[in-house]
Amino acid sequence: MPKAQVTFEDIGVTVTVPAGTRLIEVSEKVGAGLTYGCREGECGTCMMKIVSGSEHLAAPSVLEDQVLKDIYAGASNRLACQAQVLGGHVVVRPG
Repeated sequence: MPKAQVTFEDIGVTVTVPAGTRLIEVSEKVGAGLTYGCREGECGTCMMKIVSGSEHLAAPSVLEDQVLKDIYAGASNRLACQAQVLGGHVVVRPG
């Protein structure tokens, strides 16, 4: 199975995960302390800033895209409960 790396810039931790893993799952695994409410892409509390490697994430779903627009998120923000790492190396921080 293909692997991917995720680095949490704020705590200086890098982990290797299976491709297709959602950022929220990785955050829970390493204890990154990500705040979240629903895990279903509707509330926006789990927003993260993608510092680098956004090309290694699955495209936002229609729901995620709408929530990000509704909360006026920046172009480099994604919802951790929705963003799937497809491979490569992704660097994130809360945000």
